[in-house]
Amino acid sequence: MGSNSVDLFQSSTGAHFSGLHLNELERRDFNIEKPTSSAENAHRQPFIIGVAGGASSGKTTVCNMIIDQLRDQRVALVNQESFYYDLTDDEMALVHEYNFDHPDAFDTENLLCCLENLKRGQSVEIPNYDFKTHQSISPSRKVSPADVVILEGILVFHDRRLRDLMNMKIFVDTDADLRLSRRIRRDTLEKGRDVKTVLDQYSKFVKPAFEDFILPAKKYADIIMPRGGDNHVAIDLIVQHICTKLGQHELCKIYPNLYVIQSTFQIRGMHTIIRDAQTTKHDFIFYSDRLIRLVVEHGLGHLPFQEKQVITPTGSVYTGVEFCKRLCGISIIRSGESMENALRACCKGIKIGKILIHREGDNGQQLIYQNLPKDISDRQVLLLDPILGTGNSAVQAISLLLEKGVDEANIIFLNLISAPQGVHVVCKKFPRIKIVTSEIEQGLNEDFRVIPGMGEFGDRYFGTDDAYFGSEDE
Repeated sequence: MGSNSVDLFQSSTGAHFSGLHLNELERRDFNIEKPTSSAENAHRQPFIIGVAGGASSGKTTVCNMIIDQLRDQRVALVNQESFYYDLTDDEMALVHEYNFDHPDAFDTENLLCCLENLKRGQSVEIPNYDFKTHQSISPSRKVSPADVVILEGILVFHDRRLRDLMNMKIFVDTDADLRLSRRIRRDTLEKGRDVKTVLDQYSKFVKPAFEDFILPAKKYADIIMPRGGDNHVAIDLIVQHICTKLGQHELCKIYPNLYVIQSTFQIRGMHTIIRDAQTTKHDFIFYSDRLIRLVVEHGLGHLPFQEKQVITPTGSVYTGVEFCKRLCGISIIRSGESMENALRACCKGIKIGKILIHREGDNGQQLIYQNLPKDISDRQVLLLDPILGTGNSAVQAISLLLEKGVDEANIIFLNLISAPQGVHVVCKKFPRIKIVTSEIEQGLNEDFRVIPGMGEFGDRYFGTDDAYFGSEDE
């Protein structure tokens, strides 16, 4: 530990020391360094949850229950206990007088660095702390980027910089007697300590630290959770909230007319296949069709409907809904035509029109061809194009629909992937249309191609450029 650190030892008769040296406070910078490069901002940042509470309050149980329910998400658990400072030989000689419950017992700078790197989408190495030798040992634990990062520990709310990284803060509130009984059982079985040592440490350090540091930080919690893992209602509500937030891309908070399908391992797996340059044409078409079907079904859910009652075969009354029947699809040739089969499979007998726009770079879009239903102004319109890139072609297509009398609010634009630049262009110019997509991309490269993207979708889907595909399976 550094020379500016607080002395974490105290004699058995001395008063409990809960203060910090002024020079230590002055040394700490409470400003979070924000990533500034486009590469760092391109990825989707994880949802970071802080779980605090007294020792043996049930924090780990709560974390594990949350992880168990987030089956379709990648979750990383980071324990504050992994970031204890290694003890020196002198400190080891008086280990029973060392205060492990003081904020300065933790290497908060390293913890902060790890969390910031996880937030940037980078893998990190988490120390492997041995509670018998009080040293970090090999191997360390590699933690990969995740959708959800859970930081668990008694003092994770103490440092403002850590709090500022959290999207949700949970305080597990458990009776002191129950916490003590759990601590005795845990420390004797898992950490090899005797009961007398555990009780001495509790009275000297654990209880005072709870009153001085842990309990005051309770005010920072968004959720105060009594009974820990026994509170199943609270766990369910927390998981529901997390799932809702994960389904909201940052752009969705800016544009309420943008809808991103909530990602699952199935959806992510299909994206992995169709984005792979080595995927065969057969597999590309198969998994693209599956994703397109999901996008179409989600888009249909935004159509106006009215309540309808039917009589079931058992003679019972079922109250359901009936969707608008005056509907048509418009595909932007030629990639948009790949979405027509999924639309026909969902909407029997639907009329489908076409728009052809010649594209040259970022600008220079030219309307070449249109074939639209004559009564299109009276219909709900599903506009089909698997890739939303710069947004310029989409703007021209939507402008044409408006010229034909279609109400802007009656247009639902369906994509497989969307670049943020295109979303900005379309949503700003047409704030009443709805965009439904399965993933938001990193952005556009210098050639105005979507990245990471999946190449020229039309060529890959219709097989007009064999350079995209590996050898077909026999």
